[in-house]
Amino acid sequence: MNKCLPKKTMDTNWMVEFFISDKYRFYRHLLLITFSIIVLYYSPPDYIEPFETYNRIVFFIQIILLVYSNMYFFVPKFLLRKKYLNYGLSVLSGMILAYVMHECASCYLKSYLLPYEDDNINFFTYSFMIMVLIIASAAIKLFQQWISDSQLIHDLELAKAGAELEQLKNQINPHFLFNMLNNANVLIEDDPKKASQVLVKLSDLLRYQLYDSSRDKVLLTSEIHFLEDFLNLEKVRRDNFNFLISKEGELSGIQVPPLLFISFVENAVKHNNDSAKSSYVNLFFDVRRTELFFKCINSKPAVKAINKSGGLGMANIQRRLELLFPSTHDLKIEDNAETYCVTLTLKL
Repeated sequence: MNKCLPKKTMDTNWMVEFFISDKYRFYRHLLLITFSIIVLYYSPPDYIEPFETYNRIVFFIQIILLVYSNMYFFVPKFLLRKKYLNYGLSVLSGMILAYVMHECASCYLKSYLLPYEDDNINFFTYSFMIMVLIIASAAIKLFQQWISDSQLIHDLELAKAGAELEQLKNQINPHFLFNMLNNANVLIEDDPKKASQVLVKLSDLLRYQLYDSSRDKVLLTSEIHFLEDFLNLEKVRRDNFNFLISKEGELSGIQVPPLLFISFVENAVKHNNDSAKSSYVNLFFDVRRTELFFKCINSKPAVKAINKSGGLGMANIQRRLELLFPSTHDLKIEDNAETYCVTLTLKL
């Protein structure tokens, strides 16, 4: 990967932060004032001293008042409210007022002009500088408003997506809990010992769901352990059930959203129950560089069971993937005659 990319992004973010953040406001104003002073200092003189200095001080105050009036009155009151005619008239009025003030000063100081051939003050240079400052100040305010609006839209989208994710997660928990309690209820009369084991393991699973699933990210190893407990719970309930969990690559330290794989596994367990032969669920986890590969393969019964649940779990997980990994996931489902296979690839 390009190591220069993070630095470039950091520099770009700093520049944006400089123009919009309140903590840099003083430095922005200082930069504007410094720029105005430098331009005035290097502009050609029109009068003899000390009248040239007086003229530059008056003109500096004049352009600063005009620029700040534009930034904090004309732009917010007219331009941002799409009152373009009012804004244009306001700026034009300010320019005319500046011109009148300049002409009055010129008449008063005319006898102190430097011996130029035409005795004309270079007013067009000053007018051009004023226009540049007005356009620049308006551009800064428009840029600040655009960034503020974009951030607001982004925050609203995140809040909406976060609320939807929480809703989907809350749908997973009761659905999973209902299945496990129903399993325990069936075993209470037939095998009280197994029913007790189911309830103990179920308490461990619920502890994980209550404390870990409330986080944004959990360790992949914790998520795999959760799945292992779930499959062991199913093995207690069914004698002709087997499972395999394969782990390859460097899994330690990898973090994923909680309860990301349980719907796949729960769906596999739910639809592979076969009283005539042994059934299985095999899970494969493989981390390669910046990608996580997950595969869930389950056997299919000879006689397909009737599904009355409507596939709530699979619909939830597909929606969660769209929200969490909108362009960085690849989900493939293969429904064969004897097996059902789900392959998920995530960019970490």
